[in-house]
Amino acid sequence: MMPELGKYAATVLSAYGISLGLLAWLILQSLWKSRRMKRKLDAAEARRQRNG
Repeated sequence: MMPELGKYAATVLSAYGISLGLLAWLILQSLWKSRRMKRKLDAAEARRQRNG
């Protein structure tokens, strides 16, 4: 249930929207960087095992 926001509804809802959007972006960016780093680490480990 949403409280009555009156004349501040647009401001509050846009702040919520921006906050949720930024949070989603940070999560997606973290996942992307994590996958990229995992690939780099796997490649380095494979080189290390080949070389000895």
